[in-house]
Amino acid sequence: MHADRPALTVIGLGSMGSALAAVFLQRGYQTTVWNRSADKAQALVGQGARLAATPEEAIAASPLIIACVLDYEALYGVLDPVAASLKGKVLINLSSGSPEQAHEAAAWARSHAADYLDGAIMTTPPGVGSPEMMFLYSGSHTAFEARRPALESLGDPLYLGADPGLASLYDAALLGLMWSTMTGWLHGTALVGAEKVSATAFTPIAIRWLTAVAGFLTTYAPQVDAGRYPGDDATIDVQIATIDHLIHAAAARGIDNALPELLKSAMERTKAAGHGSDSYASVIEVLKHPADDK
Repeated sequence: MHADRPALTVIGLGSMGSALAAVFLQRGYQTTVWNRSADKAQALVGQGARLAATPEEAIAASPLIIACVLDYEALYGVLDPVAASLKGKVLINLSSGSPEQAHEAAAWARSHAADYLDGAIMTTPPGVGSPEMMFLYSGSHTAFEARRPALESLGDPLYLGADPGLASLYDAALLGLMWSTMTGWLHGTALVGAEKVSATAFTPIAIRWLTAVAGFLTTYAPQVDAGRYPGDDATIDVQIATIDHLIHAAAARGIDNALPELLKSAMERTKAAGHGSDSYASVIEVLKHPADDK
């Protein structure tokens, strides 16, 4: 252990919590761990972790408490009975939840004189410790800056702002982007696969295309912020005509068309709202105000 690295505690030793604790140990942090089922801690104890017998003992061991449990109900189930011991500590909650739950947790932590950071882990357990992986944080800026060196051990720490709900909000938005992108890739893979093209042959071209798509996002972001959508690249009218080609090709090959039909519906609603000659970014208007176009 390194004397210049403060002690910390990890509460919750599921796959993710165990990965967090393992990385802290590898980086030389004096790490105390606690889990409802103590047997999950044995591998970490073998790596040098100190196993606390109770949540109260776990909190008392360190000025920094990192919780990674199933959900907020589980968080309160562990911490409520020993909340008084959090006074003067920094609580970083990496449990999944909603922005509203993060606000409630921040208020709960303040009521017990603890500094609070809400966090979102944008990787799977094997990615923990990689500087390429994003960890999102929101809440106390003082706590974030004071604990930045420890947080950098886990990945690239991005502070989003003082609103404690921002990390959860970004998490939900980014997961939506991931699922939409992956499902689009799978639909395309199924489509070319109907002609005996392998996924491994299609995917490098798909990834190259996503690089171009990233450029579209950069172009469209200022349009979204300004609420003006010049259709000088490809209009909604053009996109509607083009997506029909995808729907026809997929239907002819027996591929499920639920996703492109959903996308076409959004485009048609956008056209009906008066954006037929605008860029694809104008679809955000019907996403933000779904009742207005019905």
